[in-house]
Amino acid sequence: MKKILQDLSFTELENLISSFGEKPFRAKQLYTGLMQGKKISQINIPAPLREKLFAEYEDEAIRIIQTLTSSDGTEKYLFALADGNVIEGVLMKYKYGNTQCVSTQVGCRMGCKFCASTLGGLVRNLTSGEILSQVLAVNALHGGNLSKRAVTNIVLMGSGEPLDNYDNVIAFLKNVSAPCGINISARNISLSTCGLVPKIYALADEQIPVNLTISLHQTTDEGRARTMPIAKKYTISEILKACEYYFEKTGRRYIFEYSLISGENCDEEHAEGLIKLLKGKPCHVNLIRLNEVKERDLKTITEKEAYRFLGLLEKGGLSATLRRQIGVDIGGACGQLRASYLKNE
Repeated sequence: MKKILQDLSFTELENLISSFGEKPFRAKQLYTGLMQGKKISQINIPAPLREKLFAEYEDEAIRIIQTLTSSDGTEKYLFALADGNVIEGVLMKYKYGNTQCVSTQVGCRMGCKFCASTLGGLVRNLTSGEILSQVLAVNALHGGNLSKRAVTNIVLMGSGEPLDNYDNVIAFLKNVSAPCGINISARNISLSTCGLVPKIYALADEQIPVNLTISLHQTTDEGRARTMPIAKKYTISEILKACEYYFEKTGRRYIFEYSLISGENCDEEHAEGLIKLLKGKPCHVNLIRLNEVKERDLKTITEKEAYRFLGLLEKGGLSATLRRQIGVDIGGACGQLRASYLKNE
């Protein structure tokens, strides 16, 4: 597989173009085209330069091969990578803007039982440019205008564990927020992790003020380990200490995602456990009615039951919300579209 130009920062692209003996303005010309989601072959550059690039770089980093549109306007995409692997993403439309959920790996090795992304294990990490190209492709689908982007917010909550692909994710965060590129503020980006404690500390030290989101889903280590193998390596106590460090370094409150699983984590005892764990901390709890995966035996709860659990948390003094379910009719849960595609193939 050839390299992709989207892996390069603007400065790195300038150096590459200079090494080819080309004038500096060609780098700006090329970079602007790439940030508009164009292939190399679609950018107005001289043929000799294009041929030099083709010798080392893919013409197209990623392409959308399937789009599903929900009745609520949510769009789900299946992306094909240059090496033939497939990943997926979602565009969620809100009053304040459009949020794209991007993948950071092909598959995942974390093994969480409520997630379809883990069903086939980890295939490989995505490069920083492959992560970025998901956003570029969706922007291009909706016009490709850099001054008025379709994507205003990003969540790294698609296939893969972002902190298990640390270096590429950090490079992506720097490139996606670069003023000369699509310039999405780090404050409009959320990174979701199942709790890789050493990497949370490392992320804090980067001082890139993304919204740190932790997949918690339980109130005890024993309970968490039933659905999340990572709990056998890092305790909730260790995760909370890492979150406190993140807050100290960035000033950003952290968020806990909590998928409501019938018979597993959403009775009054669990509400009391969450309150005991988190009350007084600079955090927010995002409750999610489980997106059921047919290959798993975990079940969700009713909306009424979910609001009852939310009420218990609020009464106990926690900042909490229940996430609105969107894209249910198109298999909105992470990994479902890819799993279906691979099965059919």
